[in-house]
Amino acid sequence: MGRTVVVLGGGISGLSASYHLSRAPNPPKVVLVEGSKHLGGWIRSIRGPGGAIFELGPRGIRPAGALGARTLLMDMWGTGFRAWPGLRSVTCPWRPSSCPEQVPVCGRSPACPALWHQVASLAMDSLCRGVFAGNSRELSVRSCFPSLFQAEQTHRSILLGLLLGAAFSTAGRSSQPDSVLLRQARAERWSQWSLREGLEMLPQALNTHLTNRGVTILRGQPVCGLSLQAEGYWKVSLGDSCLEADHVISALPASVLSKLLPAEAAPLACVLSTISAVSVAVVNLQYRGAHLPVQGFGHLVPSSEDPGILGIVYDSVAFPEQDGSPPGLRVTVMLGGSWLQTLEASGCVLSQELFQKQAQEAAATQLGLKEPPSHCLVHLHRNCIPQYTLGHWKKLESATHFLAAHRLPLTLAGASYQGVAVNDCIESGRQAAAQALGSEIDS
Repeated sequence: MGRTVVVLGGGISGLSASYHLSRAPNPPKVVLVEGSKHLGGWIRSIRGPGGAIFELGPRGIRPAGALGARTLLMDMWGTGFRAWPGLRSVTCPWRPSSCPEQVPVCGRSPACPALWHQVASLAMDSLCRGVFAGNSRELSVRSCFPSLFQAEQTHRSILLGLLLGAAFSTAGRSSQPDSVLLRQARAERWSQWSLREGLEMLPQALNTHLTNRGVTILRGQPVCGLSLQAEGYWKVSLGDSCLEADHVISALPASVLSKLLPAEAAPLACVLSTISAVSVAVVNLQYRGAHLPVQGFGHLVPSSEDPGILGIVYDSVAFPEQDGSPPGLRVTVMLGGSWLQTLEASGCVLSQELFQKQAQEAAATQLGLKEPPSHCLVHLHRNCIPQYTLGHWKKLESATHFLAAHRLPLTLAGASYQGVAVNDCIESGRQAAAQALGSEIDS
């Protein structure tokens, strides 16, 4: 009888793991278990008035680099792409005069410590808030931005390291995987891509692909617990029923998995429980007859300027085809960070009215959109972005060592570990599948 691999979590990481498992030369029986009725995790697209598309989570995927190429190489694309060709300048239209326009090359030069303090408080603070909705003083650069860390370690300068790294990656591009889509992306200079009906078409396409390949997908089946049997297989409890698995891939949040592990995995559960996550409010706004004063993908906001607003995405600039008919200007305001944590700690009611008010004020102040929006959507995503705090890499080492030392047939995948972007999560699923199969797999 063949092996059975159970994948926990139907977000993009779990879908990716199931995809790569199902495409192995001798694929195991694959069962994907999702606690909710929705596949795709935080990826969610909603059609509004006039056919406009509003993204409640990620809205675009970058094609650059090895991970971006691997995503485009996935063999289940039967739908139209909407690409954003070329990277435009991304600036904050209300940049304070104190914000430096140019960053010195040498990151260790003591010549102007005040300037570097300013750069750190504005640039790195904004970057940490924009990507992780987190506090730059608490997050680990090594874990959150490994390319920045490696550039500084290798060249003693973040910017010089990134410039040299870009040159080397361009020189070695001929050895990268190739396909019709990749050639199109390079020729048209895609900076981001999405899909005709929104990014949720990605998990929908994966769902169809997996079903056609015989993968069993269980929705609305939250996992209640995991127990390791004496014979070496897992018993996965699903309330009134259970599954048996030779191997488990967990694409659940680390803190959620920590509560499901058996007593003999208590040290692992203790480590995973310390990987926390923060909440983010997403406010989609549409304005009729309005125009942006700047172009670009969007802008990030440092906490010193507005502790509540993480940034604003210019959806209509990236994907104007999704503006609807008649077209209306779409922007998305992200709220969160310490401001949201403070509100929750104080017992404040986190109402839709509060988030909409803050978002409209930000759009008016930062982009000059002073008229009331013609359409508005407000969603609060609780515990949606894991926080790679200082020492995160040590937690991963500890978890990896425990799994290897005890030979547990369990593999960790998902945003809790090595990247929160869509490409990172897809790669995490690919690597988890390879580990479960015991061999390297093709993209």
